[in-house]
Amino acid sequence: MTRLVFAGTPEFGRASLEALVEAGRAPVAVYTQPDRPAGRGRKLSASPVKRFAEAHGIPVLQPATLRSDEAVEELATLEPDLLIVAAYGLILPQAVLDVPKHGCLNVHASVLPRWRGAAPIQAAILAGDATTGISLMAMTAGLDCGPVFHSEEIAIGADETAGELHDRLAALGGQLLVARLDAILAGDIEAREQDESLATHAPKIDKRDAEIDWLLPAADVARRIRAYNPFPGAYTHVRQEPAPTSSALPQGTRLKIWRASVTDGEGEPGTVLQFDRDAVVVACGEDALRLEELQLPGRRRAPAREFVGQADLAGVRLN
Repeated sequence: MTRLVFAGTPEFGRASLEALVEAGRAPVAVYTQPDRPAGRGRKLSASPVKRFAEAHGIPVLQPATLRSDEAVEELATLEPDLLIVAAYGLILPQAVLDVPKHGCLNVHASVLPRWRGAAPIQAAILAGDATTGISLMAMTAGLDCGPVFHSEEIAIGADETAGELHDRLAALGGQLLVARLDAILAGDIEAREQDESLATHAPKIDKRDAEIDWLLPAADVARRIRAYNPFPGAYTHVRQEPAPTSSALPQGTRLKIWRASVTDGEGEPGTVLQFDRDAVVVACGEDALRLEELQLPGRRRAPAREFVGQADLAGVRLN
């Protein structure tokens, strides 16, 4: 029986692990990142991959790094035929890549060589790509630059958020992994080298990236809102210019915007052109944006028709 070891951390990785277990290919051990503080209480929280592995009786290893001799030796004692990686989050040095008999296989959320790196799902939406997909790649020491065994494309929905696309890609990744695993192990699929001239990079998302620039065309702002939903959430700040009312928001209040669509409208970028139960419309550098789901600090998300009863943004500038 093939000895598999799995490495992953977030929900994307959990989907591939679950697919392996359901197919009767449970790994002999699972690697995941150390528990991290989470929530308001900042209590240590296990990763989705760890919780799934423990629930199914799979041993879990959580080294802070794989660059030590001890980490390499620990992996070697597992005698893996293949190490499967899906959104693990730690760099695998060459010494680790050399341990498994059949090397290391990565489940990556893009059609390589497009969108190598930490945030391929967000990058695809930000760029306005019509499609993305999953690649099963032989891992090398470089960043997502190894030869590809198999790729499969899916269309990106016109209004699809990063969270929604993530869930579809995670499920597809697990399906393709199980469907192609035996052929890859048997050498029946020849991995093809990537075309370096077509490579693009998807860097890790920083929370500051999600601040809205109203000088951009509305279509660009709408893509950013989709790309940063659910993390970290696109946001803007209130710049109070009209005479304050009893329900006006203080200057500097951070306002999160979860869903929006392009509409007609002209005005100084960031100006709230319409604010009533019919619509919340903000001027952009080109066209305008209809805000459909918003959130005040300490409040839950609210559709626009409900949000207009929580605060007054009529004529206000956002920046």
